[in-house]
Amino acid sequence: MLSRLTASALISLAALAGPAGAAAPRPLTGEERTGMRCAAAFAQLAARQAKGDAAALRYPPMVPRGREFFVRLSAQLMDDAGLDEAGIRAAVEGEARDLARSGGVDPIMPLCLRILNAQPGLGG
Repeated sequence: MLSRLTASALISLAALAGPAGAAAPRPLTGEERTGMRCAAAFAQLAARQAKGDAAALRYPPMVPRGREFFVRLSAQLMDDAGLDEAGIRAAVEGEARDLARSGGVDPIMPLCLRILNAQPGLGG
């Protein structure tokens, strides 16, 4: 039987270690990063569409399809890559910054729309 002190120390160590079986997140694959870049592009495009931006309105509506894409991708990355909400947020924000530096959403939208349209239940 564990002494009260030993049990308390083990509980403290377990709390510091995090959830049982939790591992450090792994780096995203190229395919996963592309998914996050597309999710960021869909979000930017949806915001512009909501404001009536004529250039954004020439694309298909991003709400709700783009949002659902992000939700599904986030869940997959939580399961497969071990990311938490903060990790997902950091990844999509990083991709959004990269999009802004590299010319915006237009260059990547053909690829992203193919990816979106290939998703079961999200196809256009």
